[in-house]
Amino acid sequence: MGPPGDRASSHDLGSRSAHAWLEAVTREERRGELLAAFDLAEQGLTEHPQELSLKHRAVLALARAGATDEAARRFGEYGLDGAQDEDVAALGARIAKDFALREEGEERRRRAGRAARRYQAVFESTGGYYPAINAATLLLIAGEEARSRELAEVVLGLLEVEGDNSYYSAATEAEAHLLLGHQNAAAAALGRAAACHGGDYGALATTRRQLRLVCETRALAQTVLSPLSGPGVVYFCGHRIAAEHDSGRFPADAEARCTTAMAQVVASRPPAFAYGALAGGADILWAEALLAHGGCELHVVLPFALDEFMRWSVAPCGPSWVERCERLLAAAADVRYATDDAFLGDDVLFRYGGEFAMGLALLRARYLDAEAWQLALWDGGPALGMAGTAIDVATWRATGRLATIVSPDGGVTTHERGQPRRASADHPASSPGSTPASAGRVVRAMLFGDLTGFSKLTDEQLPTFTTRVLGALADVVQTHQERILYRNTWGDALYLVLTDAAAAASCALDLQQAMARIDLESDRLPAHLALRLGGHLGPVFPTHDPVLDSDVFMGSHVSRTARIEPVTPAGAVYVTEAFAAALVLAGQIELTCDYVGHMAAAKGYGRLRMYRLRRASGSDWPATPTRSCRAACS
Repeated sequence: MGPPGDRASSHDLGSRSAHAWLEAVTREERRGELLAAFDLAEQGLTEHPQELSLKHRAVLALARAGATDEAARRFGEYGLDGAQDEDVAALGARIAKDFALREEGEERRRRAGRAARRYQAVFESTGGYYPAINAATLLLIAGEEARSRELAEVVLGLLEVEGDNSYYSAATEAEAHLLLGHQNAAAAALGRAAACHGGDYGALATTRRQLRLVCETRALAQTVLSPLSGPGVVYFCGHRIAAEHDSGRFPADAEARCTTAMAQVVASRPPAFAYGALAGGADILWAEALLAHGGCELHVVLPFALDEFMRWSVAPCGPSWVERCERLLAAAADVRYATDDAFLGDDVLFRYGGEFAMGLALLRARYLDAEAWQLALWDGGPALGMAGTAIDVATWRATGRLATIVSPDGGVTTHERGQPRRASADHPASSPGSTPASAGRVVRAMLFGDLTGFSKLTDEQLPTFTTRVLGALADVVQTHQERILYRNTWGDALYLVLTDAAAAASCALDLQQAMARIDLESDRLPAHLALRLGGHLGPVFPTHDPVLDSDVFMGSHVSRTARIEPVTPAGAVYVTEAFAAALVLAGQIELTCDYVGHMAAAKGYGRLRMYRLRRASGSDWPATPTRSCRAACS
């Protein structure tokens, strides 16, 4: 369910040896598919629960994806702390490093020093250059430059003795030279690394982030890192092609010249990964050009069920377009659906699907530490309804990222990167007000909350609970009331509908913060009382409930949201991939979503990719069992 599973699902792989699982995980890591790598490792562990290598790769995938909190939790859950294996011990130090880098000022330096000592302990035990170079970089961040330089010299000596010609050896040599200020030697080592990474995009992303950290700390020009530039990610879109002899916005007689222009655009800057739909016309032409160039992975994102999509978006263009679409579907790395609900003539589903695809492209670029840009075929005219190429172009421009536009006459225009901007007249946000039922579905963010431990409250405790707990939550709701379109509560449950994902995310985290501030012991309430929240973004029907005599929102996506909260840990906020994609598309850098796995929703509602929502700063840490894991990795 929502979004329904990928066609190339990792859940269909069947039983295999631990080594085979590890190979599958490594393949996904090399492609930069960190979430798929984690899912595979977790699957492998169901068959081989004691396999250390799978535990290591599962936690490493989460750490590389930026899900530091979940990586720390799994590290503790898997019993990896204290392991003698170099890779596993270094992984604990790496998590401590990631926590340090989330801090600022003196706290950042203090934590970096502690993480450096963890790496040094591993180095003293194994003599490996990997823990040594990480310790050297962290010592620089901790303000211990002399010790950092000493250890960097030691690393160069180790590399010279080993005579290793691998990618990691060259990247480590470059890092050591950067720590010592030897930019020319670093550039030479990076040139060798670029020649032998073998398409391991996950390794490239990790190296670039690490070396960028050194450059920033030492105030070195980051142009030295250009040899390790990563693979690009694109979102493609455009007009459907008009029927023959019909002018339309993309006339049929413009196909040949547009095909030529699109092929030239792709060849001039070939990406490695592409996201978009496959409507007849521009979508299919872009997808064909991307695959024809070779080396590009196609990820198809459809707004609703395939049969209906073919009927409404492909078949009207002619039988040949249906055949071309089917060939592309067969060639795609995966096919996802923004929703599995019926179309019902609601154009908003096309916009929802397009924005979901944009968000997925940006999430992939984030994991790859890569650049993302848009490829569009657009006549420059405005949108004629609730969705369209003009809206897709405006939405992407609002992120401040690069876009290349091909016009139906074959002209090509590149829009350079700019400053991200908020919604404006040419990029209207969804109206926050109530929408008449006749307007069909609207896309809204939803939160379902539950207070664990409520059922065990005594009658004597209920008045205090109502005043202190519900009162605190009500204060937060009041603060966010301008973005809240509907609210309801019954006993221990809370249901909110908000205008967008960013508003819902802010409200959810404020609710958790308010809950954490309540002194339950002083109020003579049980210490196990805790709030859990599930969030989702999807199309819903605004309608009038005659029983409540109130305007409400209904639909399958409301039910989907309700199924997330029961599998959310107390004190946390879990959200769907659609929610996470919407946040990254909105440029909410102060809010982030950490992947926690492909989880089964409550009441048999299917498996969903779930993320834990948090604030990007290091200070956001809920009162969950993860706290001990974080302490162990500090």
